[in-house]
Amino acid sequence: MVFSRSVRLWLLPNAVLLTALSLWGIVRYPHLPSRIPGHIGTNGVDEWTDRSVGSAFMPVFVHLGVTVLLTACAELTLRVTPQAELPDGAGPFGNALVRSSLKRPRTRASALRMARAVLVLNACTGLSLLIGCGALWRSAPEREVPGWLFVAMVAPMLAGTVLTVVASVRDRRTPVN
Repeated sequence: MVFSRSVRLWLLPNAVLLTALSLWGIVRYPHLPSRIPGHIGTNGVDEWTDRSVGSAFMPVFVHLGVTVLLTACAELTLRVTPQAELPDGAGPFGNALVRSSLKRPRTRASALRMARAVLVLNACTGLSLLIGCGALWRSAPEREVPGWLFVAMVAPMLAGTVLTVVASVRDRRTPVN
């Protein structure tokens, strides 16, 4: 897929986060204990797993997968024909059905806002995973994690979600010319 200029520019923070996560993991991996957290709940580590590339780098793999998925969503959002550009002929099942049944952006500008919001959501997800790696990649196998960790991990994803919802609501309120 050849990315549009808008997607490439807004994908840069995600590439930086993915690179930072990968490099930090590569540097930390030799110093990890033989058992690392498999799951961190609100009360600390509640599951342990043997250290392996798969278990240690799971946040990196998750961020890579989410980046691929959300980048494709952003690119496809920019490629779909906005409602404002659909022809006005209404056959029995033609354009009227297409206009009413698909949740397409109303204008090119709103499609661009939505694509950017999705890529910012992806960057917020990467930031949350980066924060979580601070607990995952510790040198000593400690059950306890700081109380602020959960809030620090959820806050960026919540902010990205709010931004995406705001962009979507704004698009729904934009009149189709």
